[in-house]
Amino acid sequence: MKRIQVYVLYGMLSTALLMASCNKSFLDRPSLNNPTLDTYYNTPDEVNGATSLLYNQVWYDFIDKAFHCIGEVYSGNMLTSAGDPNYGNNTYVYMTVQATDGQDLNAWNAFYKVVGNANVLINTFQQKKAQVSDPAYLNQGIAEARFIRGVAYFYIGRVYGDAPIITDPVALADSGNFNVPRYYQEDVLKFALQDLEAAEAGLPATPYQPGRVTKYSAIGMEAKLFLYLATFFNQPQYYDSAAVKAREVIDYAQSTGNIALNPDYLGMFTNPDIAKASKETLFALQWVASGGYSYANAIQAYAGPAPLLKPDFNTGYSSVIPTLDLLNAYQSGDLRKSWSVMQQGFHRADWKNVNFPNGFTYDTMPGGQPDDAYHITTGTRSNSLKYVIGPKSTGFNFSSQGGNDMPIYILRYADVLLIYAEAVLGTQASTSDPSALAAFNAVHERAGLPPVSSLTKDMIMYERRVEFAFEGDYWFDIQRQGFAKAQQIINAQERGTLNGDGSINHLGGNLHSPEQLFMPIPSDEVLADPELAQPPVHYHF
Repeated sequence: MKRIQVYVLYGMLSTALLMASCNKSFLDRPSLNNPTLDTYYNTPDEVNGATSLLYNQVWYDFIDKAFHCIGEVYSGNMLTSAGDPNYGNNTYVYMTVQATDGQDLNAWNAFYKVVGNANVLINTFQQKKAQVSDPAYLNQGIAEARFIRGVAYFYIGRVYGDAPIITDPVALADSGNFNVPRYYQEDVLKFALQDLEAAEAGLPATPYQPGRVTKYSAIGMEAKLFLYLATFFNQPQYYDSAAVKAREVIDYAQSTGNIALNPDYLGMFTNPDIAKASKETLFALQWVASGGYSYANAIQAYAGPAPLLKPDFNTGYSSVIPTLDLLNAYQSGDLRKSWSVMQQGFHRADWKNVNFPNGFTYDTMPGGQPDDAYHITTGTRSNSLKYVIGPKSTGFNFSSQGGNDMPIYILRYADVLLIYAEAVLGTQASTSDPSALAAFNAVHERAGLPPVSSLTKDMIMYERRVEFAFEGDYWFDIQRQGFAKAQQIINAQERGTLNGDGSINHLGGNLHSPEQLFMPIPSDEVLADPELAQPPVHYHF
């Protein structure tokens, strides 16, 4: 296996991990000057420093662009610029992604990089337990690493379907045989579930440091995974499991106040200080502006408009923009539209640059006209707002290109509430269950909408679309409903752009085969590991 990168940790200095990657060339061995198992991981701080990397740089190749390509562009929530090779030359818009696609490979590499680093930490901490009198801090580190690994395999199972499961990269490297099989998607997901269950048992109820995952992070992610199993595999018994797990999080939130919806939805996505303090966060990737490339959150550089960002950072590429289909999906009065999207007249008084000394105003022109320092033209005359935190005038921490330390959410409490409502609904056509309605309406009313008195599946799926727009999740919500429903949703979408006269240059969705529900395994991987081209096998738990 050439590119399922087997990352081996040799120790750390402060919070930096010393890693070596392994290809066919075998493992690089650590220098004798590097920390060893005997001399390191003797304190909680050393273990915590090691696990900190699992929230950051190892995810970067996925988060950088593949995150939007797979979760948002493929699903019909966003468009990419025509001919932009960084975003697959529109293949995610057209749903014609090939095994040679660069973002497909980036996602694969990132997920297995996360898995590889988590694997080595899990195995190293297990070995270290024999050398200490009280292994509690090591057990917590193992649980934290298993949570991250479980999330990575949850992604792998949803993005690629049948895929390899690797638990001991050192043994794999030492064997000299890098050819591993694909395991059935359901086995990949059940492996992820086992990791999450172990994390639930080993993590504290409250974060031991800001931004760290907890027992309830694991329980919430289990609920999300159970809901996927219930819907994609049509196994109704998992609705009950999803409801039970989501209810545990809700009950804990209501009894303690440690978890709650954030009343400032806009601030959660445009203000790092609000985001870092948010009780709504159950799991978010943590970024460091001063770390530079691959350590800072770079989304605003790609998603933000040039008039806002170019004067300070020489970025603002508008590489991913909202679709007309999404813009038209918001109900009248849904405040999430103005909290998630920049359209004509959008204004922020605190976003100032040399051209906007009194605050930034989004001024868009019809298609075909050139941009200038004050105007922006995109195919839908809009830009996404989530994870755009503004120019230097905000006083936030920035890298030279506008990278920042804004967290990126993977699981929010709002998700758990909607998971609970959907799980209670289960296979029924509708429900008026009071607890399901309370969960749903908590999210719905925050957006300025009136409460509902009954729920259907389509209502919940709509709510999920607008609540989590641009957060990399919509494709999985479409996918898990099965091919027939996914085809109905996708092929009814408007993926076109606006002409200069305001008419639409129509482009519909293009889902015509169940194979399109998953990304292809990258061709480089299959060439290096021919077993990946063979039928999947069952994993022996």
